[in-house]
Amino acid sequence: MFEPKRLARLKWACRRGMLELDVLLLPFVEEAFESLSYEEQETFERLLTSDDPDLFAWIMGHQKCEDPELAAMVATIVNRVKV
Repeated sequence: MFEPKRLARLKWACRRGMLELDVLLLPFVEEAFESLSYEEQETFERLLTSDDPDLFAWIMGHQKCEDPELAAMVATIVNRVKV
């Protein structure tokens, strides 16, 4: 489980430069993050280091993420929010 400060930083990192990502990522953290395994939480945190255009393209299905762990996390997010 993430400590409160780390979780707060994660929520802050969900505030992106694209509103479309903001409305997907922050609710995902608030509603589903705690149900992820620790490894999945780490993968989500790593996903947030990606550039906004890449994140948007992966989530919208315009491009395929080449990293299998990140691709699985994108699929989890998409299935959760029903994009």
